[in-house]
Amino acid sequence: MSSKKPFIIGVAGGSGSGKTFFLKCFLHHFKAEEVSLISQDDYYRPKQEQAIDENGWINFDLPDGIDDARLLADLKKLIAGKSIEKKEYTFNVNEERARLLNIASAPIIIVEGLFVFHFKEIADLFDMKIFMDADEEITLNRRISRDEIERGYTRDMVMYQWVNHVLPAYRQYLLPYKDSCHKVIMNNKHVADDIIVASQQISDELKQLIEEQARA
Repeated sequence: MSSKKPFIIGVAGGSGSGKTFFLKCFLHHFKAEEVSLISQDDYYRPKQEQAIDENGWINFDLPDGIDDARLLADLKKLIAGKSIEKKEYTFNVNEERARLLNIASAPIIIVEGLFVFHFKEIADLFDMKIFMDADEEITLNRRISRDEIERGYTRDMVMYQWVNHVLPAYRQYLLPYKDSCHKVIMNNKHVADDIIVASQQISDELKQLIEEQARA
């Protein structure tokens, strides 16, 4: 690896904003060894440590539910050129059965998740901040479709979480950081064209910037 400090990118957006699809498109423009990706979801604390609301529901949409100290420590290791090991978070999969991920450092490091801008020590390390945005009605419809299919939730369950957990967290812990981001990508359409174009533009810009830094 080069002695140059890696370029650190933070990608955040609310549920249903298109973070996953954007990253898939973005990573397509780079070789595997050029980019390391850290997902905030892999740093969820165990269920028994998550907050419970007044109706007995686990609230996964609070910053306290994330072990941000461990996330920060792993990010610093990658910045220093070291590799990290962590377990992959997957909904409804026990920690004992979770996949063990080995992530090597790379010239570009991406950290993605709902609260990555809220954790100041982590956000201060970002060279570029990307905010995925979409209208609330559209993100709600996307979440309903996902949770009914992937998680077996009823519409009432989805709506309860949306009103009591998801929207309050988005408005308090993510939306205030939108104006400080370098890139804001709107994802209101049901076609992929805009995300594909945006990922191409940002990857081209990033490659040029890294080349200029290498020549400096």
